[in-house]
Amino acid sequence: MTRFRLIVEFDGGPFMGWQRQNHGPSVQQAIEEAVEAITGEAAILHAAGRTDAGVHALAMSAHVEIGKEIAPFRLCEGLNAKLRPLPIAILSAEIVPDDWHARFSCIGRRYVYRIVNRRAPLTLDASRAWQVAVPLDADAMDEAAQRLVGLHDFTTFRSVQCQAESPVKTLDRLDVVRRGDMLEVHAAARSFLHHQVRSMVGCLQLVGRGKWTADDLEDALEARNRSALGYNAPPDGLYFVEALY
Repeated sequence: MTRFRLIVEFDGGPFMGWQRQNHGPSVQQAIEEAVEAITGEAAILHAAGRTDAGVHALAMSAHVEIGKEIAPFRLCEGLNAKLRPLPIAILSAEIVPDDWHARFSCIGRRYVYRIVNRRAPLTLDASRAWQVAVPLDADAMDEAAQRLVGLHDFTTFRSVQCQAESPVKTLDRLDVVRRGDMLEVHAAARSFLHHQVRSMVGCLQLVGRGKWTADDLEDALEARNRSALGYNAPPDGLYFVEALY
């Protein structure tokens, strides 16, 4: 068996998320079926992280084991051919050691959340960003975001469906950057809780609107209670950016 690392880009709009679901299509299922169509082998794909329905990826890292002899370039080309017209692209494929694991070898994950801050309807960014029509103070959001950086109990920002053993995580980065009408929230950590990024962004949006202060955000963190959450941002603007090894 040869283990291949795949770098995957996808639009999460048509899918129920990365992981196989009984109630709808998933990115994992689509790629596994493409592998089987090429090789005749049932495949199990492992990813650096799971994404919710509607969440996108710029470069999700995954691996799959294949018994059939096939060159990485041919695998990449074949998968892209089988995946059309689904909005999934295999950006690259490479052979990795048998002990390399897309999830367990990962030492860091990066996400970006995109907010379009304007009144006019979204066209090119429809379903690919969160539109907030009222003006947002990006500087206030960025200042407040630093209260969340570091080692904390993130229970407030954790989905009730989260399966992580502990709510304690170390957030390495949470920055808010404005580029014209676009606000980008950059988040980095070794790992994240279910809905953590979306929940943090939702509350930062309240700061940007002047409804919350940085102290309110810190109070929500220290409450360690999901009921203290101010808002959970929609999945449209969230992108898995990179897995670090």
